[in-house]
Amino acid sequence: MLYLAQVQRKGSEGEVLLKLLACQKAEHTWVAVKEELVPLAADSVPFGDGVLLLAEVSSDHQVQHLEDAKDWLMTIVEQYLSAGLSPAMLKEEVQRAEQWRQSLTLQSQELGRRALEMEARREQIQDLEENLKREKKSLEALHREEKSPQYQANTNS
Repeated sequence: MLYLAQVQRKGSEGEVLLKLLACQKAEHTWVAVKEELVPLAADSVPFGDGVLLLAEVSSDHQVQHLEDAKDWLMTIVEQYLSAGLSPAMLKEEVQRAEQWRQSLTLQSQELGRRALEMEARREQIQDLEENLKREKKSLEALHREEKSPQYQANTNS
C-alpha cells in the first residue's frame, strides 16, 4: 500500500523511523492515518530527517520502496492548488453533487409513482371500455329482441 511518510532520525545511533501520515485508498483518494512508525535500517534511507517520502509498505509493515515525495507534491500543487481549488471548494462541490443526486432520485421516484398511477388508470379505462362493450352488446341484443316478431306478439297479447 502507498503511504505519504516522513523520515524521523532518533538518537545518536541513527535509528531511522518512517512516520506514516496518509494512505492511498484509490487513485486520487488519500486518508490520514493514525500515526504509525515503521523502523528502517539506518543505511537503507538516504534521506535526511523530516523529508517527506512516498513509501510502498506491505501488509506486514515491510518497506518495499521509497521515493522522494517532492515531485508528487508539486504535481498536486500544479493541478489543484494553482487552479484555485481548495478543500472547502471541493467539499462544496461534493455536497452539491450529493444534493443533485438526491434531487434526481426524488424525481425518478416521482416519475415511477406517476407511471404506476397512469398504468392503474389505463387499466381502469380498459375495464370501463370492456364494460361499455358488454353493455352495448346487451342493449343491442335487447333491441333486436324487441324488434323480433315473436317479442312483439307476446307483448300484444
